[in-house]
Amino acid sequence: MRSVNIRAVLAALLLGSCAPAYSAPKTVLVVGDSLSAEYGLSRGAGWVALMAPRLKRDPIDADVVNASVSGETTSGGRTRLPALLAKYHPALVVIELGANDGLRGLPVAAAENNLRAMAAAAQQDGAKVVLVGMRMPPNYGRDYADKFFAMYGTLSKQAKVALVPFMLEGVADKPQLLQADGLHPLAAAHPTILANIWPTVEKTLKAR
Repeated sequence: MRSVNIRAVLAALLLGSCAPAYSAPKTVLVVGDSLSAEYGLSRGAGWVALMAPRLKRDPIDADVVNASVSGETTSGGRTRLPALLAKYHPALVVIELGANDGLRGLPVAAAENNLRAMAAAAQQDGAKVVLVGMRMPPNYGRDYADKFFAMYGTLSKQAKVALVPFMLEGVADKPQLLQADGLHPLAAAHPTILANIWPTVEKTLKAR
């Protein structure tokens, strides 16, 4: 009986050693504002939620964590990010912030400094970064709007992070795709937003 038990244990160990190692899925962490937090939408209608099935269809073994908060500024995102990195240790951090800084007329340099710190923190934790750009409406003044938009491109190059130049391309200039406030996209616009963001996310996740 004892010899049978030993053989059984050895067989189990042998089978275990031949089994493929389990690999946990990667985590894509999205840190954004109301444009990513499904403001005014039914749950599951926003671009972040739409990205999850796209990952599976690709296929990319990754889960999506949406840590976006309506009204969030770059300062708020910078404050919250360390705890999110410690909790999820993501493979990719998508930073979609800045719109609320711009709408409040906050200094562009301050927003850039916050975004730079977020990118550095994510990279230090071992994550890749995708920065999602935004434009300000023309009524904020040409000089401010130009500096605000250019901030993302400058930061992308200096911090060596991937960039989506403008997440609302093909949406912001179409009133029929916006909610009554004229700022937040309707659910019908979110597939277009995903189409703007997805190629950069996909390329960054697959890059070695």
